[in-house]
Amino acid sequence: MPEGMIGQGIGASPVRVDGRAKVTGAAHYASDMAVPNPAWAFLVTSAIARGRVTAIDETEARRVPGVLDILHHGNMRGEVQEAGFFAGGGYAGSSLRPLEDDRVHHDGEIVAVVLAESYETAREAAYRLQVRYAEEQPSAGFDTEGAEARDAKDAVQGHEDAEVGDADAAFAAAPVKIEAAYETPTQHHNPIELFTTTASWENGRLTILEGSQYVHGLRNGVAKQLGLDPSLVRVESPFIGGAFGSRGSLTQRTALIAVAARRLNRPVKLVATRDQGFTIATYRAETRQRVKLAANPDGTLVAFVHEGTEVSSRPDPYKVAGTQTTARMYACPNIRTKVTILHADRNTPGFMRSPPEVPYMFGLESAMDELAHALGMDPIELRRVNDSTHESVKGLPWTSRGLMRCFDAGAEAFGWKDRTPQPRSMRDGDWLVGYGCASTIYPTHLGAATARVTLTPDGRARVQTAAHEIGTGTYTVVAQAAAEGLGLPLEKVLVEMGSSELPPSPVSGGSNVTASVCAVVMKACEEIRARIAAAAGQGPLQGRDPATLRLAEGSLRAPDGAAEPLTEAMARASNGAIEVYAENIPHGLPEGALKSLYQGKPALGAGLEGKDRVMAAFGAEFVEVRVHSRTAETRVARILGAFAAGRIVNPRTARSQLMGGLIWGIGSALHEATEMDRKRARYVNDNIAEYLIPVNADVPKLDVLVLEEEDKATPLGIKGLGELGNVGTNAAIANAVFHATGKRIRTLPIRIESLL
Repeated sequence: MPEGMIGQGIGASPVRVDGRAKVTGAAHYASDMAVPNPAWAFLVTSAIARGRVTAIDETEARRVPGVLDILHHGNMRGEVQEAGFFAGGGYAGSSLRPLEDDRVHHDGEIVAVVLAESYETAREAAYRLQVRYAEEQPSAGFDTEGAEARDAKDAVQGHEDAEVGDADAAFAAAPVKIEAAYETPTQHHNPIELFTTTASWENGRLTILEGSQYVHGLRNGVAKQLGLDPSLVRVESPFIGGAFGSRGSLTQRTALIAVAARRLNRPVKLVATRDQGFTIATYRAETRQRVKLAANPDGTLVAFVHEGTEVSSRPDPYKVAGTQTTARMYACPNIRTKVTILHADRNTPGFMRSPPEVPYMFGLESAMDELAHALGMDPIELRRVNDSTHESVKGLPWTSRGLMRCFDAGAEAFGWKDRTPQPRSMRDGDWLVGYGCASTIYPTHLGAATARVTLTPDGRARVQTAAHEIGTGTYTVVAQAAAEGLGLPLEKVLVEMGSSELPPSPVSGGSNVTASVCAVVMKACEEIRARIAAAAGQGPLQGRDPATLRLAEGSLRAPDGAAEPLTEAMARASNGAIEVYAENIPHGLPEGALKSLYQGKPALGAGLEGKDRVMAAFGAEFVEVRVHSRTAETRVARILGAFAAGRIVNPRTARSQLMGGLIWGIGSALHEATEMDRKRARYVNDNIAEYLIPVNADVPKLDVLVLEEEDKATPLGIKGLGELGNVGTNAAIANAVFHATGKRIRTLPIRIESLL
């Protein structure tokens, strides 16, 4: 076997193929990419959350040497058309048209763009720009006047609240029941890479350099905003410094920078500030939930009610709607869910890692722990009693469900048997010790995808697909798929991604990319193999069935061990390179999915929306917390996650994703919240000094178990896991805090004042 061939296909753990480029600075992110003679942009954002701009005085700003132009509603009206709200089939994270009129819809809305010869000049002029407002009283959402509530089923096309049996009657008659309210806060993504855009024009063609989780969506969306044919727009995003959903939809800034570049007839660069990122992009919506669980004395659930209210912006009905997951999590004959959207004077929320599951599974998994305590039952056994091979809303079968396997393996590794069930029963000196657990789930989404694979006579392959490297290792896993499909060493596979000039791939969200893109790449590789095998009849493999021949170890090989070098086998099939363009539409998606993909609209299917089956990855998370008996200081001492997520393409990158999710879960439980001035509807801690995230001292001993799982219903047996790791972690920590202290915390984050 040639050197470098061992352990580099699917299931192996090679290091990231782009790792060296990233640590040496050779990997260029959007704002790193050079353009000739750029002008610089600086955003001016609103100082109020509701009202009108009454005047913009440019006098002092224009006096700064090097100022080129100032864009605002007075000179931009009609320049940018609506691209459509993404939840309604459009492209943008907000339906607002930037700089279209004098209305202010939320705190931090873009009200002007200053253009100058340097970043410092643009910033200085922006600070000198005088914007006057007629302020109106805003609504921040919960507990403030003026917010408008609407049922999600009336506001969002296609939303359905689950209703099975008679949950309210069953709850009223049940012998054991709990009812509780839970709250999760506004949270912001804060990826390391700031929100940046560079735009340039040449001969009527627009090039955009911007970190994007969906370059074809960005291309088509900007084209719609500017009235262009999409073929005239090119988007480049080879590397992304974190996204977590914040770069999944079009933001208002992109078209503004494109217009600025067209007006100046030169490239324009924008690097938004950290605090501006809180309001010019999306975030995790704040929720309030009510959960009712009822059971028989043996723990079997008889009723489940989950109602959630979510804050959104005034114009846009963004929905989290995690009840779709919670209603299907356990066997239960009587279910009722309801989602309400609360419209307020806020910027529009959007996708944030595990968007529905992180807030709503907190409610369910906390309630399950409360029910277990009321029953005097081990929390794991309560989940075992209510495990099921079918989901409870429509009775559809799970393609695979490794939940209890994860609980059993995790409990053994964690030492759950050492837990004494009574709250405040475990102690280490001044520290109260608590154990907690929770289920985790993430739906298995699969997307329509395309790819072009080229095999050259010298035994090298090039894979081209407009997927995205958001830090998850996509370059590596796609290279592994091609290496396996073509029987090549990993170093002989070149992967090109992150450009709208390449064949379209789905949005990098919903943990779908590895499964979706690897499937279409393997499909292209199979066609290459078939062409080479079909031409093998006159060589050393004469007489073999072409269907049995495989590409492996740089050769075309038969089951009996006979082989022909790849270069010679290729020469029989082609005079040069063999290039294959492949398309793949997963089970359950319509034929029109590919058309939607080319139009830049996400085409994801399966998950919990299947017509004949449902798919998800599962896991179990275990936490030990320590709460100081006198100060209430809370520390996570150790955390363990056990996960079953189908066939693992690269255990090294998978483990990294799951560890990152667990760490984020610590932040979700103990640190992370965007604080708000409720009177003025403005974010207060819009920076990463005061927006708390876990640091080294907060991250304890952390273990990840990945269980083998076979799921033949998915292409290649792959399930997404990038968003699985941080679901349920917040509940596991809250449950551990209850076990340590006897105090039930139902509002996140859990801070010292919550326990005093």
